Amino acid sequence: MFNKAQKMIEEQKPNNSTETAILPMQCYVQCGDNMKLLKSQPNESVNMIYCDILYGTGRNFGDYQDLKPIRSEIESHYLPRLIEMKRVLKQNGSIYLQMDTRINHWMRILMDDVFGYDNFRNEICWKYDKWSNVSNCFQRNHDVILFYSFKGAVFNELRELIETKRKRNLVEIVDGKKVSKRIDEEVVYREQFDRPFSDVFTDIPRIPNTGAKVIGYATQKPKELISRFVLASTNEGDVVADYYLGSGTTAKVCQELNRKFIGCDLNPKAIEITKGRLNGGQ
Repeated sequence: MFNKAQKMIEEQKPNNSTETAILPMQCYVQCGDNMKLLKSQPNESVNMIYCDILYGTGRNFGDYQDLKPIRSEIESHYLPRLIEMKRVLKQNGSIYLQMDTRINHWMRILMDDVFGYDNFRNEICWKYDKWSNVSNCFQRNHDVILFYSFKGAVFNELRELIETKRKRNLVEIVDGKKVSKRIDEEVVYREQFDRPFSDVFTDIPRIPNTGAKVIGYATQKPKELISRFVLASTNEGDVVADYYLGSGTTAKVCQELNRKFIGCDLNPKAIEITKGRLNGGQ
């Protein structure tokens, strides 16, 4: 596979434009094949890529038809796209690809071949609660996000607040000496401290099937999740790209965090929903 990826990279016809980015507006989205958009972009024109990619379920979600979980199909779809993503990513850029465990082992191999094993940073686990009818395995309750970045990439260390509980001790003076005595076991006090986020996210719930956050797209992801990546790997004014736009969460997050955005999706419904969110939606 490495030789195949190298050969495709060598045969690649780069877009040698010196423009910084093709952005007619701060948040630009278009309907169409992501390969077409990628090939139109200049070399090293985006700071960060985040994509909630096709998971290889083989299902028709109504909003889109997923790829089949066949290795040759996964490789033929993603390898040329990953090579283009590497070309448009700045030399100090970062890329995050989200998927589940159906294809993450194949995608890790492809990412290592294209972006380099030494540029692998994390396999992030987003753990969420849901219930499904399975009788022959444990509940499948997490997604995987593969994170790669080049030398000198932005990484703003984010910190989380952790609440702890500790039993309280009462100090008494007995015969002129301090004696520590455990008091009521139900009495505790709480304290908060911050620490860097681990690569296992347990604090962000998935979007429920109903409720105020639902915008009508089958695979919508929470803004809190994508915000964490954008805040960690970009600064204000940087360019973020999403080539599997879906519900437009990445675009909306970039708008709220003062980042520039470019993205696309084959599905007209995805573009309609995204534009609605950018024009005042949630």
